Amino acid sequence: MSLPLEISGLTVRSPRDRVLLDVPSLSAPAGALIGIRGASGAGKSTLLYAIAGLLERATGSVRWGEADLLAQSPERRARFRAGNIGMIFQDFLLFEELGALDNAALTALFRPRAERAALRQRAAQRLAALGLSDTDRRVTSFSGGERQRVAIARAMAAEAPVLLADEPTASLDRPNADRLIDDLVGLVRTQGTTLIAVSHDAALLARMDRVLTIADGRLAQDEVAA
Repeated sequence: MSLPLEISGLTVRSPRDRVLLDVPSLSAPAGALIGIRGASGAGKSTLLYAIAGLLERATGSVRWGEADLLAQSPERRARFRAGNIGMIFQDFLLFEELGALDNAALTALFRPRAERAALRQRAAQRLAALGLSDTDRRVTSFSGGERQRVAIARAMAAEAPVLLADEPTASLDRPNADRLIDDLVGLVRTQGTTLIAVSHDAALLARMDRVLTIADGRLAQDEVAA
């Protein structure tokens, strides 16, 4: 399952009331792969965090399916994210003292006991699909590419219908970035997951269905990927 996105009148302001992001309208069907590009400071990550419901100073409407995140309380947004949105960050955010499987299955700790074994099994399956077999080894000994694979497995283990990624290949060399792109795109297309990825990586953007260009906090271009 995946979710469609419908944005209307989205505005994000700074504490000093400066407009950081202004998106009058944007829609994407369920299962779409969308890239977001733009110069540093243009508002790419602001858009990503706004559609995840992580910004308190965001106004307007961000609707995933029937749920309008910006109309919900912070507690309800957090519950929605836990069940529907997986996130991949540039700096991995792994627990160094844990192995790959324990990191990938981390969200099981916050689920009802009856769901934990199944989530851990899915985490192991995602790691295997991403080419990681030594799942008990601590991630301190993993390469950057391996760490990012663990982060992807963690984001996808809960089978969230939406996956948001912030510069997922930025810390990787070209060969590892290309392998990661193949694995990530292959998994989300197989599962029908809606993927929205902020990236400067032309190779990743070329694999998207659609690429948005953000400039000065506004949507400057919306085009089908090459």
